[in-house]
Amino acid sequence: MDHLNKLEALKEKISKEKNILIAFSGGIDSALLLKVARDVLGKGAFCVILDAKTVPRSEIKDAESFVKNLQVGYDIVKFPILKDKDFIKNSFNRCYLCKKSSSGILKKIALEKGIKRVADGVNLSDLSKYRPGIKASEEEGIWHPFVDLEIEKADIRRISKEIGIPFWDKPSSACLVSRIPYGEEITREKLRMIEKAEEFLKEEGFEVVRVRMYGRMARIEILKDDFDAFFRAKEEIAKELKRIGFKYVTLDLEGYRSGSMDKALL
Repeated sequence: MDHLNKLEALKEKISKEKNILIAFSGGIDSALLLKVARDVLGKGAFCVILDAKTVPRSEIKDAESFVKNLQVGYDIVKFPILKDKDFIKNSFNRCYLCKKSSSGILKKIALEKGIKRVADGVNLSDLSKYRPGIKASEEEGIWHPFVDLEIEKADIRRISKEIGIPFWDKPSSACLVSRIPYGEEITREKLRMIEKAEEFLKEEGFEVVRVRMYGRMARIEILKDDFDAFFRAKEEIAKELKRIGFKYVTLDLEGYRSGSMDKALL
């Protein structure tokens, strides 16, 4: 089945719902799901943006801008996950704990609004990665329409481009906690430093970037094609990251790899 047929199958699947609440992160996966739901269900589509300190402020801002332009009903809800003592220990199941908690919030809002279906943008490609949060969401009954229809990340980008979502090629993102090694405590200060460092590097033109944090050392991952530009600006980059609070600034010569911190699980 090509991507356009998958789009039609998605529309048909969603049309069987009276209404739906979508967990909207601001990424292209949940953006596509939300747009299709709005197109098919009209006012029956609603979304919730969970505002946690683990999410960059720019992502929250962009997410709200998208839903406003889409003219879909939404709530921005504070998600105080950093108050969870087990979560901030940063164990291998941190994503499970986070998703378990966030799913509970979404289900409560859905119940209050009389919405029976809660869905998210998990797709078939996600199942091949280490995603303990998916197990938690499934336990809580969160629906994954893309998985049901065997829609992969590449399909989502093609469909999104076809129907005019402007950020169809937006690089994948992940919560800021994914930059901190398992076992190292999660703190607001660490998340602030990581967010500021990545924000600076993006402003410098490094669209795909991760700043992995080890104590006070920054291990920067960028695309290998950007290495030359990085070395030209290395002194300015080091100066700014040290101003932010890092003591050492390093570049990972293997370049950007999604989920590189998960190597500790192997």
